[in-house]
Amino acid sequence: MDHSNLYFRSFLLLLAAVSIAFVCVLLPYYGAIFWGAILAIIFQPLHRRLLEKTHGRRNLAALITLVVVILIVIIPLILITASLIQEGAAIYQRMDRGELNMGNYTEQVLSIFPPWVHEQLSRFGVDNVFNLREKLTQGALQASKFIASQAVSIGQNAFQFLISMGVMLYLLFFLLRDGSNLARHSKQLIPLSDEHQQHLFRKFTTVVRATVKGNIVVALTQGTLGGIMFWVLGIEGALLWGVVMTFLSLLPAVGAALIWLPVAIYFLVTGAIWQGIVLITFGVLVIGLVDNVLRPLLVGKDTKIPDYVILISTLGGLAVFGLNGFVIGPLFAALFIACWDLFPSAIRMNTET
Repeated sequence: MDHSNLYFRSFLLLLAAVSIAFVCVLLPYYGAIFWGAILAIIFQPLHRRLLEKTHGRRNLAALITLVVVILIVIIPLILITASLIQEGAAIYQRMDRGELNMGNYTEQVLSIFPPWVHEQLSRFGVDNVFNLREKLTQGALQASKFIASQAVSIGQNAFQFLISMGVMLYLLFFLLRDGSNLARHSKQLIPLSDEHQQHLFRKFTTVVRATVKGNIVVALTQGTLGGIMFWVLGIEGALLWGVVMTFLSLLPAVGAALIWLPVAIYFLVTGAIWQGIVLITFGVLVIGLVDNVLRPLLVGKDTKIPDYVILISTLGGLAVFGLNGFVIGPLFAALFIACWDLFPSAIRMNTET
């Protein structure tokens, strides 16, 4: 008995050591692996339909699905990113030359307010309008400088980016082709009952699809609509602001209104009345209602995590994991809730045995 326990503990130690070593080897490409798995989950229903159309030819079905992913996800993302970097660099150059001064816009807005407003601003360390203008100008300059610097960073890391992209697409092909077998094998390795395994796997796939298919599509729609309206109204950097609104739309209770509402207010106080009314009307009736219309269709009301949990987990995920965190954060939160939902039944099963 002692020999058997020693053998088992030694095996667990070896298993933990090789697992940690393998994770360390994969860490440089964790983003590529993560998104390969996410895209495989998202496009698995399409792959299954193609598998039926191709009469069970798994390689052909996986290859067609991979081409679809490249056409509707990868290529548009690369084109938008390139345009965004180019526009951000152009805005930074204009700010650096003094042609575009965000502080001047703020000064025009604040100049219409009564003296007591300026007194309140001074309590927050803003002595006068010109001081605030200088601070906002420096902040906008730093933000645009960061975006412009990403062009240099991407250029320097182009080779690494191409390798990561190749790893993601290569892995995606095999996850599509062999995903069902891998899922069945993974369930055998989890020491839980079939009911608990089904609950966790169902929760995992539901949250992934809800976060990516629901939140991202809603955010892209809101950001695209906001960017188009900015372009129609002749606002500088419409693509840049559209992307910013897209990211803000991922956060519940925040949303794209943080961008379009101040711009609408600026229009109203500077005399551009019809532009301000159009932007507010469009923002409330179109951008604001996209979430209420699209999210139930794409996600389903019964799969929605509470908004405050999504907000906190998304912000925490972004802080810890970077851009990947907007999926990882809500995913961990959902698995946390799912595991605690299973806790009472696990106790009952343990008591009965």
